[in-house]
Amino acid sequence: MQHGRIGPEIARGLRELRRRIGAAGIPSSSLDETINLATWNIREFGKKRRSKAAIHYIAEILHQFDLIAITELRVRLTDLQRVMQILGPYWRVVYSDFIMDAGGNRERIAYLYDQRAVTFTGLAAEADAPRKKIDGEYQSKISWWRSPYIASFRAGGFDFILLTAHIRWGSGAAARVAPLKLLAEWVDKLQRRKDVREKDIIVMGDFNIPSIRANDPLFAAITSKGLRVPTSLLGDHGVNLERNKRYDQILHYPRFVKSFTDHGGVLDFYAGNHRKLFPNLNKREFTYQLSDHLPLWVQLDVDLEDEKLDQILNR
Repeated sequence: MQHGRIGPEIARGLRELRRRIGAAGIPSSSLDETINLATWNIREFGKKRRSKAAIHYIAEILHQFDLIAITELRVRLTDLQRVMQILGPYWRVVYSDFIMDAGGNRERIAYLYDQRAVTFTGLAAEADAPRKKIDGEYQSKISWWRSPYIASFRAGGFDFILLTAHIRWGSGAAARVAPLKLLAEWVDKLQRRKDVREKDIIVMGDFNIPSIRANDPLFAAITSKGLRVPTSLLGDHGVNLERNKRYDQILHYPRFVKSFTDHGGVLDFYAGNHRKLFPNLNKREFTYQLSDHLPLWVQLDVDLEDEKLDQILNR
């Protein structure tokens, strides 16, 4: 981390923020053995220039992880670049383009990663909704409004693909069922394709799903093709500031459940009080400096040597 020259106010805020980060109980990652993976919706990140304090706080939060999917990254990348400078020379980013019309809020999706722990392996693409030939043209019957973004990575002996999405809120919960189910079907087809090298796919992002209860139609839609929540993230892990809604998700297929450790949760940088971080802002203003979402994280076991030896012995 390179916080550089900061005044007493930011220093006090960083000290308080580090106390709150400590309360999250995020274990240290270990090179070639474990990585800490997170997804975070940073509210309108890049739409309006953030304060110096906010940039330092965002960098401090991101630094707790090795690989982070960011949703709501907007057109201008200046604030992202400011954060990257604080994170230091080992950090890299891969990000999507934005849809030029207003339908997708001109949002991007980004993957930030510490290259000492994680390697980007070349695949980066936006997912398009399935198309069918209608009146001589291939067209989609449904739009995700904001294209999900996929990228491939390697950590230790683990090669995997991340797919991150931001499902639009829409006119209500019922309107989200179809795009969520379509996304589940799209990912299922991806992992079944013979030409896809990495079959280990992790799906994450802001799905605007309030609950992960089995009877919730939104949760049922995204898990309809076998995706599941890591054991460490079962139960109440609200990502809104009130900690009672589970809008963001990290999901995987059962075939590589062993890669997910018992460590996971939410990093609560809000902790019921924003004044110690931004003394002069109200709560709504605070959400545009940090966010109205909290990061959801999980630790992955990327040391697969024993598993590979077992596969050889069991052939």
